This record gives sequence, structure tokens and C-alpha cells, in this order.
Amino acid sequence: MDLRSHSRVMLDGPDRAPSRAMLKALGLTDEDLRRPLIGIANTWIEVMPCNIHLRRLAERVKAGVRAAGGTPIEFNTIAVSDGIAMGTEGMKASLISREVIADSIELVVRGHAFDGVVALSGCDKTIPGTVMALLRLDLPSLMLYGGSIAPGKFDGRDVTIQDVFEAVGACAAGRMSEADLHRLEDRACPGPGACGGQFTANTMAMAMEMLGICPMGSGSVPAMDSTKEEVAFEAGKLVMDVLRRNLRPRQIVTRQALENAIAAVAATGGSTNSVLHLLALAREAGVALAIDDFDRISGRTPLLADLKPWGRFVATDLYRAGGVAVIAKRLLEAKRLHAFAKTVTGRTIGEEAKAARETPGQLVVSSLATPLRPNGGLVVLHGNLAPEGCVVKITGHESRRHEGPAQVFDSEEAAFAAVQRRRIKAGDVVVVRYEGPKGGPGMREMLAVTAAIVGQGLGESVALLTDGRFSGATRGLMAGHVAPEAAAGGPIALLKNGDRVIFDIEKRRLDVRCAATELRRRQAAWKPPTPRYRSGVMAKYAASVSSASEGAITTAVFSIGSGARTRLRGRGGTGIRARLRA
Repeated sequence: MDLRSHSRVMLDGPDRAPSRAMLKALGLTDEDLRRPLIGIANTWIEVMPCNIHLRRLAERVKAGVRAAGGTPIEFNTIAVSDGIAMGTEGMKASLISREVIADSIELVVRGHAFDGVVALSGCDKTIPGTVMALLRLDLPSLMLYGGSIAPGKFDGRDVTIQDVFEAVGACAAGRMSEADLHRLEDRACPGPGACGGQFTANTMAMAMEMLGICPMGSGSVPAMDSTKEEVAFEAGKLVMDVLRRNLRPRQIVTRQALENAIAAVAATGGSTNSVLHLLALAREAGVALAIDDFDRISGRTPLLADLKPWGRFVATDLYRAGGVAVIAKRLLEAKRLHAFAKTVTGRTIGEEAKAARETPGQLVVSSLATPLRPNGGLVVLHGNLAPEGCVVKITGHESRRHEGPAQVFDSEEAAFAAVQRRRIKAGDVVVVRYEGPKGGPGMREMLAVTAAIVGQGLGESVALLTDGRFSGATRGLMAGHVAPEAAAGGPIALLKNGDRVIFDIEKRRLDVRCAATELRRRQAAWKPPTPRYRSGVMAKYAASVSSASEGAITTAVFSIGSGARTRLRGRGGTGIRARLRA
């Protein structure tokens, strides 16, 4: 195999002397340019702890590439901090950043004819964004996660950013002083790394290990652990081995691998954002995957890991217990793992599971004989409020059925203000709409709202539904990703204050007690809202984004014949080149 099949076209021969001259200005030599060029796609940024240490890790990745015979070339892309932007207009940039990350990596790699890629990720949208790009490019490549933050210490207990969000609600309710809130704020995030519970970043990092696009055990190592730099060095060496084996991301990200990732999310009570992101990855890989597959797989998978936001432990505890491999081992024992799925290491996921080193006496992951629940944490509901579905995370503490009057808000800010003013009462159903992929645009997370509800002691007596998203730190009876969204004329747009809304987990239903004739009358009177953005990236995103039930990916729309238009999905219909051809 020609290890330089891409870079050779850019660099070899007399006519490519100008390209070589430009690269020599960077300090590269003829010997460097005769080696395979490996792009190091870094999501380092100085605005968040999740990614602040990735520049240091990138140096070790590059050293590993050089040691294994390649020439690394580092480049950067963007990142948006969910935790900082949460509850503000800035949060609309978060999900959109996933597409920009994928687009920008795709463009740099295509533009410079790299032979392989190592992508470094940290905060949650950087994880799916980097892997979406790897699937589009389909070059020998892998992703490396920067790792979890250590827990903070507050009054003798471990705390995470989730505790700070919930403390805001507790402070508003008079259950915590402003002085204690400030003291908690000072202690919750002690250094670099992504949010410490089984929130979206750690959920997706675990899913990527189970998917096989990351080396097993690499993501579990905490951000500031002494072995993290060695993990980065080995990742650099590994990509050269992957190049020699000509192993491609689309050979790894198969239907079986995606089902393994879903099972791991279900077994750990992971973030509902995993539904959105794994659907997006499936589209990029050309694999058929539907929202209802998550409910089916979760229904047959036991809940095993006792992790925050609803459990006792954080990501660093899971690492000490043996890491993601222990989850894989349990799923293998339960016959819930497609054991022959490939991984980037060259071993199958079954072989990785058998090699797990579980810490004796660990309490984070239960045995199959004593699961925390017989079923996993992801539930998909349908009904007259969610014809295309919506996602609920169930971990055992939530009500199985809730019926109450709707309190309807057309933005997250309006809902949060109502919670802070103590207008939400036990039994209510909070509805936050026009926050979907198109309507937001950008599908904001509702952590500020849900955490404030929990902080006021209403977490077990109030339900919430939204066409937006939830943070992985959200807990309680909360239905997100309601589709079709309000901005597309979905039934959530037709709700009025006082309508009786019913959550029925056992029947997998989300309904409003309203006659079909009345809903049709409301539909006829409904008018689409004025777009919130008319130019720039927000407007472009709103014009091209798909439904949340399809992963909220930006898709190409091609003109065919006499004005007919079709939206392409799956392989060939995604990526920036497909959109530019439209």
C-alpha cells in the first residue's frame, strides 16, 4: 500500500516545487515531506477548561507520529463552551459548532491532502464534530478525548458543575445563601478537563470508545492524570499503524458498532444528546439508524453504572474502577455486545472487553446479578405532541406517569424567569418551545431551567417538554428533542396554557388532552414565526438543518428536473462538498 497516496499528489514531482517550498518555510525538510503527512486536528481553545490542555496533548501526539515514521501537521478548529454559554443567547452556537467543527476539519484535510488524521476533542460538541469529519474523509484516522475534570470538593463532598447550576435554583428559593453559592462556584471546577459526571462529554467519549474510533481506555484517563501524555503519544503511534493497515472510519462505524455505543449509553444513564449525535454519525457513515432504535436497545440493556447526574459517582471514579472496558465487559457477559465489531486498535470490541481490568471491590459498576434497573436510561416517546418522537432519560427516580397543566413559554429565557419568580408549581408541565434546530436556531440545552426546578425542590413533581435539548447534567422527568419542532409547525406549537399534558412512560406516549378537531383548528390558525436571524451562520444553519429525529444534521438540497427538490441523507448527501454542489 502507498502510505502517501494523498500527499504524494500534492508534493511529488517537479511541478509541485511551489508546494514544497511553502512547506519548507515552516521548517519541514525533504525527509519530512517524504513521510506520510498526518493532520492533527486540535479543538484547543482558551475559553473553557474542557479543551485548555489539548495544546499540550497535541505535542505528545505529534511526537508519537514522528516516532512511528510520519510527519505531523497540527491545525486548529473552533469550540463553544456549553457550560459558559448555558442559559444565554450564546448557547445557540453550541450545536451549530458541531457542524462547523466537522466542516472545518474536512476542508483543511481535503485542502492539504493529508494521509491520515488524529482529532483531539474535549467539550461535548467537539467529540461528534471531529468524528463526523473523520467519517466524511474516510482516511485512516482516530479520535482522542482530552479527559474528564477532577471533581471539586465542597463541604466534604464531591461536586461538579451540575451542583452549581442546581445551587442557582436553591439560592433563588432561599435554600442556599449567596455566600455559599459563591463558595461552591470557587470549588466546583478545580482545573482542566470536561465536566465530571456522565454528562454529554463523558457520555460521548465513552460511546466513541465503544464505537471503536478511539483506543479503548484512552478517553477514560482523566485530563490531568500523569498517564494522559503517554496515552497521547501512543495515539500518535497508533495512527501510523492504522495507516499501514488501511483501516478506515467507515469500516469501524457500522450498524453493530453504533448499537454497541447505544447500549453503553443506556447502561450508564448517559446523556440524551447521545441520541442526536449518534444519529448524526450514522448519517455520515451511511448507516441506517432511527430514533426508535435507541428505545429498543435501551429496553433490553440493564442500567449498571451509578454515575452523576442522578447517581453517586463521577467519571474519575469510573476510571479508577477500570474504565469503559468494564462497561464493555458487562455488556459482553449480558450478551448485549456485538463482540466482533472492529476497533481502531486492530482488536475487536469483544477482545477489548475480555481484557478489562476491573478494580476489586469497586462500587461504580454493578454486577449483572444486581443491576440498578433492569432497563437502560433512554426512552423514546411518541404521541399527538411528538409524532416523530422525543427523548426522555429514565434512571429510576422519575415518575412513570405525569399529567398536569401546561405552562407554555416561547423561549428559554421566559421559562427561566418564571421559575426564578416561583411561578411554577407542583404538578405543572413546563413547555419550552421555538428552541429547536430551526427555531432557536441551534437547539439550546435547558440546563439552567431544569437545574433551577430541581434546586427549588420541584424535580419530582414538575415535568418539562421542549423541542430544544437537555444537558447531560439534567435530571427529572424531562422530554427533549420533541419533533416536529414548533418552528416547523409541530404540535408543540399548538399548546396553550392550561392544556392537560400527559407523560406515560410505560405506554411510550406524550399527549395533550385535546380533541383532534381542536388541534386541526389551531393548526390552521398557526403562522410560522419570523426567523430570529436573517444572515450569517445562524441563518444558514436554520435553512439547512434537519429534524432532531434525524440528528439535526445540515443536509444538501439538490434541484432535480423542473424545480423539484430532494434532501439527501446518508453517504454522499452530507459534508460540505455535497452542500456546495446543491
